[in-house]
Amino acid sequence: MTHSAEPPSRALGCDVEFFWDPVCPFAWLTSRWLIEVASRRELNIDWRFISLRLINKDKDYATHFPSGYEFGHTAGLRMLRVAAAIREDLGREALGPVVTAYGESYFDKPQGSGMRDRLSTHDHLLEVLDRAGLDRRFAEAADDNGWDAMIDAEGEMALSRTGRDVGTPILTVTASEQSFFGPVISRVPVGEEAERLWDAVTTLAAFPGFAELKRSLREVPHLNILGGVTEETVEEDWEAGHRRMDD
Repeated sequence: MTHSAEPPSRALGCDVEFFWDPVCPFAWLTSRWLIEVASRRELNIDWRFISLRLINKDKDYATHFPSGYEFGHTAGLRMLRVAAAIREDLGREALGPVVTAYGESYFDKPQGSGMRDRLSTHDHLLEVLDRAGLDRRFAEAADDNGWDAMIDAEGEMALSRTGRDVGTPILTVTASEQSFFGPVISRVPVGEEAERLWDAVTTLAAFPGFAELKRSLREVPHLNILGGVTEETVEEDWEAGHRRMDD
């Protein structure tokens, strides 16, 4: 099937564009924070696509990434194809429940459950669609690479706003046209704490001379699938968007 290679223009009335890769744990955590902020600030979120597999298509996974990353990134692309089919058929408002359904079906599963090996398989995608209350026929889009040009173009649009040396998630605040990578967070703030983080992030991003505030040592994301939901704080060192590889 032939699909348009052009990403759709910004949704009318959206306050934040969120560029989402389904398998990125930090994109998931940031999305939950943004949902919390939206509930308190009445923000309208436009869920956009960025595929880690496509933006890394020219890299050799065997030398650039730890083991398992190619499978995970490909799983994310398969889900984005499904999301693209849903968006084209049902409109953008259908994507919020899809983002939530995929994340809950993966990140909420316990470590060692075998869920990571099932990512974006046909059976898994059917579970996601059931959870989101959508027709199972959309799972067929996972194998349709005709969506890839548009998904890739949408990711490139995000990178054109931030520069290329970033990962996911990417946000654009439409009122100020601020675009930035992150915030990369390992736990989800709620209530007033979520609002304070929003104000801090958007204030920093609005300053014309601001470029980066970063540390590579990260707390393990507080997600069941990664074993990070513990009272003990565990940190990992990251580089270039992934866990640091052994020398």
